[in-house]
Amino acid sequence: MAFLGISGMQYSGETFPDVRIIVAEDSNVFTSMISTRMRELFGINVEICRTFEDLQAANELSEEAVTLAISNINLPGAENGEALEYLIDQNIPVVVFTGTFQEQTREKLLAKDIVDYILKDNIFAVEMLGESVYRFLTNHRHHVLIVDDSPTARALLSSRLKRYNFRVSTAESGAKALEILKANPDIGLVVTDYNMPDIDGFELTRRIRGARGSHELRIIGVSSSTNRLLSARFLKVGGNDFMLRPFIDEEFYCRVNQNLDTLVQIKAATARR
Repeated sequence: MAFLGISGMQYSGETFPDVRIIVAEDSNVFTSMISTRMRELFGINVEICRTFEDLQAANELSEEAVTLAISNINLPGAENGEALEYLIDQNIPVVVFTGTFQEQTREKLLAKDIVDYILKDNIFAVEMLGESVYRFLTNHRHHVLIVDDSPTARALLSSRLKRYNFRVSTAESGAKALEILKANPDIGLVVTDYNMPDIDGFELTRRIRGARGSHELRIIGVSSSTNRLLSARFLKVGGNDFMLRPFIDEEFYCRVNQNLDTLVQIKAATARR
């Protein structure tokens, strides 16, 4: 059992020979490091695109769809971010691998619905990139249920999770959530609002825990309330985590990952017994 990145996520050594990944990067050092690590970890021979012209050719002259792109913000021939715009316009999922980062840059990147961004500013950068790639390639194995009576909130969370390649179901009420859970035993994570008209987040958590324990399903509560006691109450009734809105995209994704990683580790430990 290997570990990826710095989060301690476990990796079983699984390979992905049928996955097509292109790397849009002009640095010989980073292309060499990325190529070597993707081959070592996942058995993937990435395609290197050192210029914007190379990137366009790799995408347009092949009938095989690109699974994921790892891209710098700027490339020769696309010094103003055109490469990233091109990938987004082509509906190609992108992990941005960049050494240029400011608050304004972050906001622009997240507004483009990229999968993730990794900074080149530390010795763990390529390992963190490997973790991000692995999560994208395997997140479809996780089924997440979002419970919220607000259509806007449901749509926002759903789009965030689908961006990361999760399978997502949604429920507009606690009662509907219980129906979906009963029909879909593969759901491993519930993200539920606290304030709902029929069954609030506390009661929903109690009912879920009556059927499924934390070793089978994780629950993250969310709320726009300023009441700081909500988190303690939520954890007391069986929740695993709690977040106050508005939350930051990166924090939300990290909380989701941590809970699902815990679930995977519990199931792996149980299977070894």
